[in-house]
Amino acid sequence: MNLKKQLVIIYVIFVSLLSNHLQAQITPPGMSSTNMGSWFAVGIRQELDTIPGKGWQSMTYAGIGRKSNPDNYNLVQKPAIFVVNQEFYHQFHHRWQYSLGLSYRRQDKFLDISPYEHAIPKIQQEFRFYSRLSYILKTSRLKFAPTFRQEFRRYFEPDFNNPTEIYQFRSRIRLQLTVNLNPKKTHRLILSSEQLISISRKTTPSKWTDFNYRESRFSLYYSFSPEKLPFIVNVGYMNNVVGTKSPKVVHSIGLDIIIENPFKLRQRSKENIYENLE
Repeated sequence: MNLKKQLVIIYVIFVSLLSNHLQAQITPPGMSSTNMGSWFAVGIRQELDTIPGKGWQSMTYAGIGRKSNPDNYNLVQKPAIFVVNQEFYHQFHHRWQYSLGLSYRRQDKFLDISPYEHAIPKIQQEFRFYSRLSYILKTSRLKFAPTFRQEFRRYFEPDFNNPTEIYQFRSRIRLQLTVNLNPKKTHRLILSSEQLISISRKTTPSKWTDFNYRESRFSLYYSFSPEKLPFIVNVGYMNNVVGTKSPKVVHSIGLDIIIENPFKLRQRSKENIYENLE
């Protein structure tokens, strides 16, 4: 077994052992050429501090996505993506939160012409490292959180050779509004708008692309967090607009379940549930 494959195995074991996270919903990832996609994820959110006010939390999730061909709307027709993600958050001020994360993604690649069979190679692997900074404004009914996220993405073919696009620096700017639908904050609506800009390093030809706007993502989620049960259930819709010239619109339906504090350190607080995942 070569060194690169050993590193992948060590990384996946590391993420599996950490088993933790914090946001309120796990929105679908981008699924490239399709009309309709579906996304299901399971996560574990764990508080890491027993001292009030420190605000360290961890979130681990695994998710799978399926999608249609570009000529239909069968949202489970073929495999799209598998994701394992680990992120640590720190609420260091009542208005400020930052996080550090890493992710492994395995995405199926398909041809753009009918019958839309697998491309060669069939799979693209991605290792992603990122950080984010959020500013939080809230009342008893509303929470508004502008977030800036910076990513470094490294791509590999299935055998760990370099693909056409080697790596990418991507910036994401998100505005997110959470509306509490009842006084106990067990029912919520979460609306978000996110714009993505990036620059990539190509191997063929060997050069950098321009640093430009690439896509926008708009989502609406309903979140249910039972008062006496340690989990959150989220269901929602994401509209992904890709490109500027003849933009492609992808519709995605998402469902996720987040287990809260399985290794309980302190009683969970509805005030400390954050909503800006993926």
